Amino acid sequence: MGKATGFLEYRRYEAEDRPVEERLKDWNEFHNRLPDIDQRIQGARCMDCGIPFCHTGILYQGMAMGCPLNNLIPEWNDLVYRGRWREALARLEATNNFPEFTGRVCPAPCEGSCTLGYGDRPVTIKNNEWAIIEKAFAEGWIVPRPPQFRTGKKVAVVGSGPSGLACAAELNRAGHWVTVFERADRIGGLLMYGIPNMKLDKAIVERRVKLMEAEGIQFVAGVDVGKDYPANQLVEEFDAVVLCGGATKPRDLSGPGRELKGVHFAMEFLKANTQALLNSEETPLSAKDKDVIVIGGGDTGTDCVATALRQGCRSVNQFEIVPQPPKERAADNPWPQWPKVFKADYGHEEAMYRFGSDPRHYCISTKRFEGDANGNIKAVHTVEVVWEKDSENRWRFTEVPGTEKVWPAGMVLLAMGFLGPEDYLLEQLGLERDSRSNVKTDADKYHTSRPGVFTAGDMHRGQSLVVWAIREGRNAARECDRYLMGGGSCERYRGESD
Repeated sequence: MGKATGFLEYRRYEAEDRPVEERLKDWNEFHNRLPDIDQRIQGARCMDCGIPFCHTGILYQGMAMGCPLNNLIPEWNDLVYRGRWREALARLEATNNFPEFTGRVCPAPCEGSCTLGYGDRPVTIKNNEWAIIEKAFAEGWIVPRPPQFRTGKKVAVVGSGPSGLACAAELNRAGHWVTVFERADRIGGLLMYGIPNMKLDKAIVERRVKLMEAEGIQFVAGVDVGKDYPANQLVEEFDAVVLCGGATKPRDLSGPGRELKGVHFAMEFLKANTQALLNSEETPLSAKDKDVIVIGGGDTGTDCVATALRQGCRSVNQFEIVPQPPKERAADNPWPQWPKVFKADYGHEEAMYRFGSDPRHYCISTKRFEGDANGNIKAVHTVEVVWEKDSENRWRFTEVPGTEKVWPAGMVLLAMGFLGPEDYLLEQLGLERDSRSNVKTDADKYHTSRPGVFTAGDMHRGQSLVVWAIREGRNAARECDRYLMGGGSCERYRGESD
């Protein structure tokens, strides 16, 4: 695939991001794209490896290897190199409903497993994917494709994040009448309110939603199933229900002062900012002129840093209780696993530009929050920790005496991940839960303990990536379709054997 000697002739090259000093002044996307001819050269680097891992999508020792969607990466890299863009689009759409989302926000586990990445820099798989789908939209190749027939079956999808949208798209393509319920005021779930505009412009989300509407999917926003709409009534009114509500119960940080004003969950902060932007109003949760502390890392923590900077914070620091990752792969993190290495994301680069230092601080434990006379947060008390293995070979941390520190804080954002799905909807339906409180199903199945009710995405597998959510939504749609039709019309519609 690609050019046989492409990886020997061409180095990895990506379009430079918008300059930091420019992008900090607005909320526009910060990534740029290469011209088509340069992107074709990047496609040429796909090295025709004998055993490609980029598209495997499996877990090895708990770590992901390759694309969970099993994207046909070598095939469309070759087609990009040859300038056969429309054929590349067909290969891409065969496995991915929303390349415009993954091409922007996916961390690209495919590149972590690229064979070329073993001793060189991997192929620009993510950028090639992005280039294919955006060229397709620009050329008018992406048009509504309603199903050729209707089965008469009605399916309700609860949640309009990536898993819900992918599930709805597949079920609609199979000919079922699909209604998607979303409790927020806009469709998109995590894509709309969990990812800031500078990473994923909301016009891109709305573009896809409008396309799906034109294909026959009905979207109902502002309806919280389980509160506004009784869950059992939903089951009675539809032939099947697929729950894609996400793992939206945030991990909290208990301790003195947690009740102080100015301590917020990260998603509360990010959603308020995006809503304000879309409504052309001031956000009720502004970091302007405040010392901001972000507790927790990951993409959400980085997004909080970047958002606070654009709001005009006075300072920003980010705490991680775990040690700093190594600069190179550790011995227990071999290729083709995802590389757990230290790197600066966009928000960290922006903070370094604004304040002259990396905002991240590792091996820091938050002890308590301190408030002023009016009940507002004014400081965070921390202590450094050291990690060691105990007698049972488990990692434990202990505090380091004499390392206590007080940090000024006018806003604290908790970005420590999620504990699972919220309870009220699942309790109404009487669904079984697993040991992590996720909705329980048989292995590699998506049917819950209640007949006709399915689940997918973070609600099913726990907090994960957009690309995993899309995979879950597609697979749940297939299982739901089998339940409704006694076969696999999703597969037959795609021309695959049942």
